[in-house]
Amino acid sequence: MGNRVNECVPHPQLYAMFQVLNADRCRKAAALELGSLLGALTAGTLADKYSRRQSIFAACAVFCIGSALQCGAQSPNHLILGRGIGGLGVGALSMLSPLYMAEISPPEVRGSLMALEQFAIVIGAVLGFWTGFFTRDFAGSASWRIPLAIQLIPGILLGLGCMALPPSPRLLVQQGRIEEALRALAKLRLRSRGEIEADPLLQIELLEMQVEVALIEQTSTNEGTQNVKPGTLQAEVHAWSRLFSPKLRKRTFIGVMMMFFQQWSGINALLYYGPTLMRSLGMQGDAVTLLSAGGVGIVQFLAVLPAIVFIDRLGRRPLLRGGSLAMAFSHLTIALLVWRYGGDWFAHAFAARVALACVYTFTAAYGVSYGPIGWILPSEVFPLSARSKGVALSTASNWTNNFLIGLLTPVFMEHSASGTFFIFATACFLGYVWSTYSVPETANVSLEEIDAVFGSSAAREDLALKHQIEADLGLHDLVRRWSHQGESDE
Repeated sequence: MGNRVNECVPHPQLYAMFQVLNADRCRKAAALELGSLLGALTAGTLADKYSRRQSIFAACAVFCIGSALQCGAQSPNHLILGRGIGGLGVGALSMLSPLYMAEISPPEVRGSLMALEQFAIVIGAVLGFWTGFFTRDFAGSASWRIPLAIQLIPGILLGLGCMALPPSPRLLVQQGRIEEALRALAKLRLRSRGEIEADPLLQIELLEMQVEVALIEQTSTNEGTQNVKPGTLQAEVHAWSRLFSPKLRKRTFIGVMMMFFQQWSGINALLYYGPTLMRSLGMQGDAVTLLSAGGVGIVQFLAVLPAIVFIDRLGRRPLLRGGSLAMAFSHLTIALLVWRYGGDWFAHAFAARVALACVYTFTAAYGVSYGPIGWILPSEVFPLSARSKGVALSTASNWTNNFLIGLLTPVFMEHSASGTFFIFATACFLGYVWSTYSVPETANVSLEEIDAVFGSSAAREDLALKHQIEADLGLHDLVRRWSHQGESDE
């Protein structure tokens, strides 16, 4: 939360106390983005080697160390170092959280549960803004140390809370710990120990996980990788290179491009140019801050609520397509208005109000589409053996493009504000084309059945192998037995 405070609300006391120069501000912003990039890439390896929960706990610890350094900073270098260390934790958590939620969620509500991550992000942004806004006039360094200290609270709560959660049953199955996986799955599905053996859905879900793991192992053997020793540099290189193999290339492209379009949709450009529109309407001081950063945060908060409710009913693709068109229209309208009236907004107050309305329209469309789906889709499309690495690479794409947007937006705006919005309008339209022709629908599909969506297991050899594994593990017999029992009960 506190990582967002200084971006939303300037703290003159902070800049005056440390004599912070523009170059220091740029390094401070870049430290978070680059730290997050490194954290996202590193977390993929740790999540597989240890566990999702332990990795989340470690990421929380790193985040809290970075936050403590920022809170107690005595120089600009302390702030930059704390920002970078905190970024490692933020990047790791941005990858680990959707990965864990995807693996523990039943398919019929997976989208809604994972949309809660975007909800939490928006809540953090809103609370971060208002915390910084209300403490901005405190005497001395308390104006900025208090918000930076408050961000320790959610970091500590998440770190302690995650240890009470059950481990990922899919990861346990991959590690051969079947009994532990069954107990974890029963806990997640709110089944007692006595109900484990009597619940056919629980048994079938566990067997489907075992089928996926066995299929992955068998196909890996067929690819000639059975002699690669786990934990070695060769194994790590192979694990990352698999993301670009013919079977996974399309999924990797979807994960990386989802994050690309999420960032190049232009949300940061509107935050950057928003105050200019506010001042053009005659607003000054706090009103500018409230209606730009504060208003955008509140609109995002309201927009993500229907996404939580409808994302599994409507599906990912319709929301992506509709959101892309709404965002492209908003950007294009702002671009035309800035080009026509940007030189004298005060004399064209109605045009300025329309542009402001488009800012909020864009924010609402983003909040219900690219915002939540950007975190959901990459966590759904990869098979278990490549999921942590795939999500890590997708998240790294998010932070890389986030860094580029922050670097280029001020330059674009200084050169041509209208041209900047036209660039983002074009990116949103390309996002519509991409989501229409390249993105499969993953709503209400179990993670074990995603292969069929991509057609990667539709090949005759893989499909036959999967059926053989299902038969060997007794999945077909279990389904027939419980279906016959259900018919006799009727």
